[in-house]
Amino acid sequence: MFFHQTKLSGVYAIDLELRQDDRGAFARTFCKKEFAQIGFNQDFVQMNQSWNLKKGTLRGMHYQNAPFSETKFIRVIRGAVLDIAIDIRKGSPTFLQHIAIELSEANHRCILIPEGFAHGFITLQDNTELIYHHTEYYAPGHEAGLRWDDDALGIDWPLTPSALSDKDLIYPYINASFEGISI
Repeated sequence: MFFHQTKLSGVYAIDLELRQDDRGAFARTFCKKEFAQIGFNQDFVQMNQSWNLKKGTLRGMHYQNAPFSETKFIRVIRGAVLDIAIDIRKGSPTFLQHIAIELSEANHRCILIPEGFAHGFITLQDNTELIYHHTEYYAPGHEAGLRWDDDALGIDWPLTPSALSDKDLIYPYINASFEGISI
């Protein structure tokens, strides 16, 4: 695996190292020793899969509040997404800044998003599937989110969403009282 630190501290784009021959290809998708070299020593306790039927499906911008803050490791196994991570760590020098990384079955890129970030994506193809690894269990009542189309975030979405959940439509816009979250 090849780890690329992004402009947001703790967020890594990760390229899988493919080993190819006449049979196809093989790649490690996680190695505890290699992740430890970038300071990641947590354990994944839950894995989820997301199936998205339509191009333009938007999911986000989600996070869990303490004490259930979580690190996510995400990869696309079919299709493509534009994946977004927003720094919402209280007092962070990159507070409310974001990165956008294309993850696809073709580029084999993954993303590691630490605690203190909101996360979401928009599908760039029909029938897109993602695998998520989480360091914390899903905790109803501690989930939260930011409005995906908030001008304060400055996200340049590549297309207009074709599918959104009711929950994602009612997350609040950022206002002057939003100080971020403590982790």
